Amino acid sequence: MEKLSDVSETALITLIARAIETKKEFPVIDDPMGVKLLDRIEAHLPAETRQKMFDRKWSPTLTRYIALRARKYDQCTLNFIDVNPRALVVNLGSGFDTRYWRVSKHPWRYIEIDLPDVVQEKKLLLDEDPGYQLMGCSVLDESWIEEIRSIQTSQVLFLAEGLFMYLPREEVTGIFKKLSETFSNSEIVFEVVSARYTQGIWKKMVESKMRNSAATEAGSSYQYGVKNAREIESYGVGIRVVEEWSLYDDPDIRPAILRRFRHIKMLSRTQWTIRAAIG
Repeated sequence: MEKLSDVSETALITLIARAIETKKEFPVIDDPMGVKLLDRIEAHLPAETRQKMFDRKWSPTLTRYIALRARKYDQCTLNFIDVNPRALVVNLGSGFDTRYWRVSKHPWRYIEIDLPDVVQEKKLLLDEDPGYQLMGCSVLDESWIEEIRSIQTSQVLFLAEGLFMYLPREEVTGIFKKLSETFSNSEIVFEVVSARYTQGIWKKMVESKMRNSAATEAGSSYQYGVKNAREIESYGVGIRVVEEWSLYDDPDIRPAILRRFRHIKMLSRTQWTIRAAIG
């Protein structure tokens, strides 16, 4: 493998976090395939990246947050496929995700989309047919939307975990508009950041925090944020917010006292997840 980009490093960080949490005595997520994939990746990483990512102590707050977020997206996925018998789940910017094995032991309809290089690396690391489709394509290239449309146009769940904040605002709003024009009886679950973290001193604060806690400059790449969840309803006809979730809402947040602050939007709406209906 070549040296990972900053955004690719965030994909590796999420895998590391899930593996760390899985190995704990009382894990909040069970991801044995993630542990297996991480072992394979480590053996192929450049020495510089191995030292940066593995020869360090990871913040337990960070790893727990990533694990709880993954668990939330897993539950949203399971709920959707339980209700919709023809469901197709599309994971955007999937990186080294292992959701397919966490959600169900039985085959289910799933597509992962990421950059061609990332998809090729993942295929080589898996060294076997994963049982689902991996699509090598930038999410900024609308051809993936057309390909999904050719498969089905309803009962589709789109997942964007830790993705949209790294994309230009006009690209994100364009994706939502196209989805709203193309799909019905569908949903999207995605993570957002507060708009203030995409500019000025607030952006610099995020950059510093990411550099110190996660050994990456990816925080400086934040480009898209929202002032409130309802903003996304203006991106296209038929988009409707149905749920918001943040780490502060989760009963397994640690320290537990932090849950008392879940109603304080200055805290709970800094980086959070929105689930919205499409069509």
